[in-house]
Amino acid sequence: MSHSRRLSLEPAIDTITTNRVRDSLSLQKKDNDDVINKPDFRQLDLVNSPVSPLMPRVSPSSSATPTSSSGSSGSASGKPEITTSGSGMRNLKPGHRRSSSTGTPLIFSGSSFYSANTGTNGGNGATSAVSPSSTNVLPAGNICPSGRILKTGMATRVSNRTETLCTGTGNYGHGNVVRGGKTVENGENPNPNPNPEELKKLGNEMYRRGKFSEALSFYDRAISLSPENPAYRSNRAAALTALRRLGEAVKECLEAVKLDPCYLRAHQRLASLYLRLGEAENARRHLCFSGQCPDQADLQRLQTLEKHLRRCWEARKIGDWKTAVKETDAAIANGADSSPQLVACKAEAFLRLNQIEDSDFCISCIPRMDHQHHHYNSKQQAKLFGMVVEAYVLCIQAQVDMALGRFENAVVKAERAVTLDKTNSEVVSVLNSVKMVVKARTRGNELFSSGRYSEASAAYGDGLKCDDSNSVLYCNRAACWYKLGLWEKSVEDCNQALKIHPNYIKALLRRAASYGKLGRWEDSVRDYEFLRRELPGDSEVAESLERAKTALMNRSQESKSLGFNNEVEAVSTIDKFKSAVSLPGVSVFHFKSSSNRQCEEISPFINTLCIRYPLVHFFKVDVEETLALAKAETIRKVPTFKIYKNGDKVKEMICPSHQFLEDTIKHFLL
Repeated sequence: MSHSRRLSLEPAIDTITTNRVRDSLSLQKKDNDDVINKPDFRQLDLVNSPVSPLMPRVSPSSSATPTSSSGSSGSASGKPEITTSGSGMRNLKPGHRRSSSTGTPLIFSGSSFYSANTGTNGGNGATSAVSPSSTNVLPAGNICPSGRILKTGMATRVSNRTETLCTGTGNYGHGNVVRGGKTVENGENPNPNPNPEELKKLGNEMYRRGKFSEALSFYDRAISLSPENPAYRSNRAAALTALRRLGEAVKECLEAVKLDPCYLRAHQRLASLYLRLGEAENARRHLCFSGQCPDQADLQRLQTLEKHLRRCWEARKIGDWKTAVKETDAAIANGADSSPQLVACKAEAFLRLNQIEDSDFCISCIPRMDHQHHHYNSKQQAKLFGMVVEAYVLCIQAQVDMALGRFENAVVKAERAVTLDKTNSEVVSVLNSVKMVVKARTRGNELFSSGRYSEASAAYGDGLKCDDSNSVLYCNRAACWYKLGLWEKSVEDCNQALKIHPNYIKALLRRAASYGKLGRWEDSVRDYEFLRRELPGDSEVAESLERAKTALMNRSQESKSLGFNNEVEAVSTIDKFKSAVSLPGVSVFHFKSSSNRQCEEISPFINTLCIRYPLVHFFKVDVEETLALAKAETIRKVPTFKIYKNGDKVKEMICPSHQFLEDTIKHFLL
């Protein structure tokens, strides 16, 4: 049956019309279409409560008021009717059915008799109630629940159980009475053998109450009885959506469309689901189904999503990762709240910005990958940045795992990504890179364990050629340099690892230890203090911090006793310059000009070095104030640095970088 009548994406709940009331009163059967009872995106259509099958059908020939029968006029067999107390009403045997000519049947209620149509007492139409004391007089039409005829003087037993009429449309048998007043609660079905339509209506009622798991159970049973009904599939998708099982909901909607390609409601629901999943192309395919005019609000949402996805693509191409984060947030806020690929895109942006913790947090927040809807119809597989969505998500997860040292997990995810998108060069490149890094790390670990530190450092270096942003390989190579006594290189590799992963605990521990070997106790204390805050219960860190503090204090006292200070001393005469050059140890002279921008930029750093290396003498010479000294030392450009050790000039540098200057000072200090 075509569903072209439902043009709105969010149809209103059906109301009970006069015709439908008339149909339900006459027990006419509805068709199997879900026009009346089907869920939309937010709720299910209400189920109209049908009239109970207990309601009698009134024959046109029946009198509105019950009348007495005499002789054989009320008997179908022509036999004389058995009467009591001269009532003229015949006493039916159990299982016999009163013909329409006998008037309205009477229902026994335990203590009195009532007409089903008139509500008056049985017998001759009297309106007065039967007195409870009149137990010896039986009215005509003495129909008892058990089918027995009460004898005169027999006390009637009144049941304490209430009798409630069922509200379903199924055939529950004659009378259709449910003992104890049971209703449909918590997924309980009063009918042991319901038909699919009844199950659908029960599911709709559970959905309306917010009991989505119970609703899903009813829909499952309806589908098991009638698997070819698209309405049941669509309703099941609504319950799955409410339970946030969107992938399964997509599968059910696709099945409904397969059963009925013109099923507009299923197409509308698919469009809504694909919007939430961030799959704009698939959403447009079903939103604009067969030239139907889509809802403008949903069309606007789709266009906004497409805009943000396009901007993400452009930002990724040029490496503008901050914009990528902004656009993914905007797309998610626009309604794509269950999109794994958008969350993965944000994680990739954080990874490229060296915000590893943020990237890992994004990965942990990716909605559970329920891929059934992709495998169900591979032609509709969504793509992002030219990759199959699922493969892209796995690639980013693999790269985050690599950055955090979860190498085995990275290999598994990269291999799965390639199986999903074999022809994409970027996916294949990620897998090759992961395998090379894992191989280099494994080889390096084996060499390190056997004490072959130089070869291990080379192995880790091979891995860095494949992935120059892997903090684990930098940290491992720093451990090799430390074992080889190359503490400057150890500090450099630790700095690289911490640049990528700022709170990398192992890198901080190795750098603090390397600083201690270099005598840079102030730097060592700073790292250990940070570690102490991060690892408050670690006794080894606490002990190392105390040793570094003690060494720093001793060094400060030693420098004071030898005449060292923590300030850069000014030199203004040639005689003072000659005296400073002859000092034991290392002396650094900074030839500067107060009008030179580069000199002013590097001067604060010289002050920092003076504090960092208390055993080094630092001097500054203003060439504009001491022209004679500048001419004697042949200073042609500033800033110029000259390093003397025990009275001999060992190095001269013009406009050096901060790092090169510090490395040179450390070299001559050892």
